[in-house]
Amino acid sequence: MAFPDPKPGLVVRYDYVWTHEAAAGRSQGKDRPTCLVAASDSVARPRYVVLLPITHARPSGDTVGIEIPAKVKQAIGLDEEPSWVIVSEHNIDEWPNGGLSPVPGEPGEFSYGFLPPGLFAVIKTRFLELAKAKRSASVRR
Repeated sequence: MAFPDPKPGLVVRYDYVWTHEAAAGRSQGKDRPTCLVAASDSVARPRYVVLLPITHARPSGDTVGIEIPAKVKQAIGLDEEPSWVIVSEHNIDEWPNGGLSPVPGEPGEFSYGFLPPGLFAVIKTRFLELAKAKRSASVRR
């Protein structure tokens, strides 16, 4: 059981904790696909990653999301329902960590694959814009 190298754009299965869940005292979330948007230097110990949730819920209010095209979802093995990468909140966690879980139906496989570079660039740019404007909430795990 080997964990994948944490590279930006990688989509992994992870028990993401939403900011409202953390505020209510929860320390574990629902296993879901998440997009790894950044990782600390590979020689740093512990190594940290920034993870963005992927959800079927259409963004509303202050929540900002980037829709994943159906072709991309199909290519990496996600379901057919519309999904968004939420860029207005994130989890920061060590890598590897206990929140990682195998992809359903793929024992020992923790990643779905990578988002295409063009889509990932849009996600990363929007995430960084919101972070710089202090409009991206964080949960440290």
